[in-house]
Amino acid sequence: MPVIRTPAIVCTVRKHGEHGAVARLFTPEHGLQAGYVQGGRSTAMRPVLMPANLVTAELRSRSPDQLASLTVELSTSRAPYYAEPLAAAAFEWVTLLTATVAPDDQPFPRLYAALAALLELVCVAPSARWWARAMVQYEALLLAELGFGMDLERCAVTGEREDLAYVSPRTGRAVSLHAAGVYAEKLLLLPPFMTSDAEPDWGQLLQGFALTGHFIERQFFAERRADPLAARGMMIDRLKRMVA
Repeated sequence: MPVIRTPAIVCTVRKHGEHGAVARLFTPEHGLQAGYVQGGRSTAMRPVLMPANLVTAELRSRSPDQLASLTVELSTSRAPYYAEPLAAAAFEWVTLLTATVAPDDQPFPRLYAALAALLELVCVAPSARWWARAMVQYEALLLAELGFGMDLERCAVTGEREDLAYVSPRTGRAVSLHAAGVYAEKLLLLPPFMTSDAEPDWGQLLQGFALTGHFIERQFFAERRADPLAARGMMIDRLKRMVA
């Protein structure tokens, strides 16, 4: 009977049967894993099985085709931060995105490390502006790790590395300011922080979300239900209200 014992991030939880739950966890060495938690809807387990929580998980299955039996021990709780609507929206979106688009059983250690760091930053950052940048970067990394990365190193037209200001919505390749010409209005804006260490303002952060959002919707949700995007919309709406 295969057994996996691993640290994990709780991504999604759904009811299963009268008292149980199926949780999808993101792990550093085994990627996305799903398992059945007996009594997962109990008063004791609900605070443990919250998206964004860090847990120690043990998965047991009799065959690769069988849903694993899952037990979890809480390592780090994000429950107190759910009282903050913006933090709660960030948790919901990024864990749901990961659980929806990452393939099962494939390790993505860079993505796991980035997600763990992002969730911690949402909790400890003095301002949402600190973690909003990390959220955009996580979305861009997820696209890259799953084979849909943008090419932001040089201009697709001239090959130059300077004055990159736009991204082609079709190819995901950068375009310089002067090379865009009359086509600028048809291109996506490339905020400077996406290619440098520049500190973004709120307007540039929203440009970053528009950029990654275009490719997330196109690559992951064009041919499937786009319900998870509602969670992203809620997070961005709350960010906009905060800075209005």
